[in-house]
Amino acid sequence: MITFIIFAFLIGYVCIAMEHPLGVNKAATALLLAVVLWTTYIFCAPMLSEFAGLNHEQILDRIIGEDGKIVLNLGDISQILFFLLGAMTIVELVDVHGGFSIITDKITTKKKRKLLWILAFVTFFLSAILDNMTTAIVMTMLLRKLVSDSKDRWIFAGIVIIAANSGGAFSPIGDVTTIMLWIRGFVTSSSLILELILPSLVSLVIPVALASRWLKGELSTEAVAETKGHENSPIGIITKREKNIIFALGVGSLIFVPIFKSITHLPPFIGILLGLSVLWIYTELLYKRKKDVAESRKARISAILNRIDTSTILFFMGILMAVSVLKETGILASFAEILNEKVGNFYVINIIIGLLSSVVDNVPLVAGAMGMYSIDPSSIYFMQDGIFWIFLAYCAGVGGSILIIGSAAGVVVMGLEKINFIWYMKKISLITLLGYLAGALIYIVQMQFILPLLQ
Repeated sequence: MITFIIFAFLIGYVCIAMEHPLGVNKAATALLLAVVLWTTYIFCAPMLSEFAGLNHEQILDRIIGEDGKIVLNLGDISQILFFLLGAMTIVELVDVHGGFSIITDKITTKKKRKLLWILAFVTFFLSAILDNMTTAIVMTMLLRKLVSDSKDRWIFAGIVIIAANSGGAFSPIGDVTTIMLWIRGFVTSSSLILELILPSLVSLVIPVALASRWLKGELSTEAVAETKGHENSPIGIITKREKNIIFALGVGSLIFVPIFKSITHLPPFIGILLGLSVLWIYTELLYKRKKDVAESRKARISAILNRIDTSTILFFMGILMAVSVLKETGILASFAEILNEKVGNFYVINIIIGLLSSVVDNVPLVAGAMGMYSIDPSSIYFMQDGIFWIFLAYCAGVGGSILIIGSAAGVVVMGLEKINFIWYMKKISLITLLGYLAGALIYIVQMQFILPLLQ
């Protein structure tokens, strides 16, 4: 059974990684993989030592009962899914109403190098508040308005990918992997921000400094892609004040989630649902007053929900449920023992995970790491906010930038700008790797030498 589960998971993983060549959405593969693994687990459970001496009914109760393994795992995973659903809805609502133009309209410089630095830092901090994929989309659409030369725009887009992933790595809500670690209680928001903001900044500054040498002069005044408002867009029917309120409520809701969690100790998805409900009520009352406007132009949240990328939510559900089988069967624990014996150094293990995340999706990698290891209050590496967990957030988030297919932000920008994989690898991958390793070194020095002196 164990051999089959490992074999099936590896095949599923390869199919997920080759989503585009195969032409099969990775959500479909992940869901099928989860079903296959759980079905295998329940039929072969009597062969596992933990179920020795139990009859069929008792085994079923342990797995599918009210307190069974599948219910407990689904409960943990659902917290992540509902958080993502709420956050994605809020961000989509702000975007549809043109809220992000409050930030992007302030960028007016024509100097290429200056613009590169401005976009890098705006993307970096914006992705910490929103999420790296959404930020990458917003900034790429801005690039189309500012940069007419396609070669220059690819360089800018490469830096946007790096900045989005680096910014998401130090924030509890900036990347799916940090969300997973935060919601499951492996890290707290304060430690994540304080310990990773400097390494994340370094991982961005080095690539930007190197890439800026490729850009000279000022931007062309030639008109770039036109920005046409959709006939059903709500932007034309709301006032500037109303747009600002939606932006403030949306961004404020996201920022308030960690504060809400620290005050109430309730799971983060409760906080995000609070923000969503406030925005929902405000927009309903807003559109109620606009009786002379066609209903098709009113971007109510009930309509926004149809625009959410549901396949992404289903992918996370499928892959996390599949990984939970590896945890329940003890496969991940065995793999952790092998890593400890062969590698030993936990810094090196995380750096390897980061490099792997540039090739395959970082969500199952981090889920696997959480299954391999557990919170150990007696260890500085594995206690809550332990070195291993914080460094894992950095490596999995930033490492995904090394190849353009290694992160959701990279894949999205690749699709929007039609960036060539080989071009990115030749032009951007090396400077990204240098930034990644430099940031990792800063974190190691910070934790091994500087922090002990301050204590």
